[in-house]
Amino acid sequence: MIGRFSFSLSKAVTNLFMSTYQPLQTALLELEASMKAADLWRMPRPDADAFASQQPFCIDTMSLPQWIRFVFIARLNALIDANAAMPAKCEVAPAVAAYLQQEKTPAHHQLLVVRAVEKVDQIVTES
Repeated sequence: MIGRFSFSLSKAVTNLFMSTYQPLQTALLELEASMKAADLWRMPRPDADAFASQQPFCIDTMSLPQWIRFVFIARLNALIDANAAMPAKCEVAPAVAAYLQQEKTPAHHQLLVVRAVEKVDQIVTES
């Protein structure tokens, strides 16, 4: 009986990975690629104190691209690595769209990055 339970648990973990974690990993890689294409990836790592911000998106201590790279992507990858539950809701795309528009990022790069973030938002929210 224990062997059968172990197999069922292993299968459940595999199914969870395939249904949530694998698509999320792929979406995060697509987000990284879109940020690189838009020249939003290369930047210094924020100081350790910047991560202690209590503001949404660490807006008082980081640029939004820094937050996406060093907080958002990093935390979602940590949840994947830990096989942990995803947040109940994810709505980052509207902030990204507003930021990119304000920064006058070329429209084709805005579209790529926002679509990539929307995909991450959708996968996390639906998990």
